[in-house]
Amino acid sequence: MIQDGKTLADFMPNPGVTMDPAKGVRVRREGTTFVAEAGSALTAGAVFAAEDAMIEAMQTVHDPEIPINIYDLGLIYRLDQNPETGDVEVDMTLTAPGCPVAGEMPGHVAAALAAVEGVGIATVKLVWEPAWTPDRASEDAQLVLGL
Repeated sequence: MIQDGKTLADFMPNPGVTMDPAKGVRVRREGTTFVAEAGSALTAGAVFAAEDAMIEAMQTVHDPEIPINIYDLGLIYRLDQNPETGDVEVDMTLTAPGCPVAGEMPGHVAAALAAVEGVGIATVKLVWEPAWTPDRASEDAQLVLGL
């Protein structure tokens, strides 16, 4: 292993950058945590999205190296919707810290969630604890992976 003092954060997009202007994805760092955000605040009285709709949206995002969506792959650790604002927070991980799409995947998830009617601001944090293992994948995903 090369000991050059660099961490994964050194290879992530720069904070304050709009990753995908068409989808309004914004990125930032909170210490060493990479955060992607998309969407806008809901108007007062808006009906909030159902959890099933948010899960379906996340299932449209795929790991480019594995033919399984990120939700069934077990990369989503937490999905919470604020009961007062409709804003959504997600903690997610990747299959490995060296994943070539580390800087893009959280933005894809944030954009997918923000497109769901009844979701305000979608904030996706990339976390590494606990480390992802194949047993986090759904039973169907494990079958596809041959586990």
